[in-house]
Amino acid sequence: MKPQAIIIINSVLTKAVYALYPLLLIYLAVYHLTDKQPGFMPAVLVPGISFVLLTVFRNMINAPRPYEMPGAKPPIIKKDAPGKSFPSRHVFSIFVIAVTVFWVWPIPGIIVGAAGALLAWCRVAGGVHFPRDVIAGALIGIGCGLLGYYVILPLI
Repeated sequence: MKPQAIIIINSVLTKAVYALYPLLLIYLAVYHLTDKQPGFMPAVLVPGISFVLLTVFRNMINAPRPYEMPGAKPPIIKKDAPGKSFPSRHVFSIFVIAVTVFWVWPIPGIIVGAAGALLAWCRVAGGVHFPRDVIAGALIGIGCGLLGYYVILPLI
């Protein structure tokens, strides 16, 4: 795939999902008043708490990025920050949002998850993450979402 296509796909998917999430929260805030849909607060807390914990973990590990390795090519996706490669926060975010969407609407949630797989590929092909970074980001995002919505929330 051409470098410009990787840059465009990465940008479009990132922006689309980050726009989708607030729209989902607005929807839940409105419909929660009539109890037609699951609650607004879990949809804020599960991704929010997970994001903070992942960020702390990622900062502690501070793994180098592919372009920091000796003899590495410059990344296709513009990134000049060192370290903090593991796990991928972009990929984590799209997958925890995919589980959030799935919790409300299963079919669109699966579509967002498929977009997450494409974003993960772009992050590796774009030279800003190793495969292990995006795999860990995806698994942690899915795991946090499943744990929050399907294990902890029913207990509350």
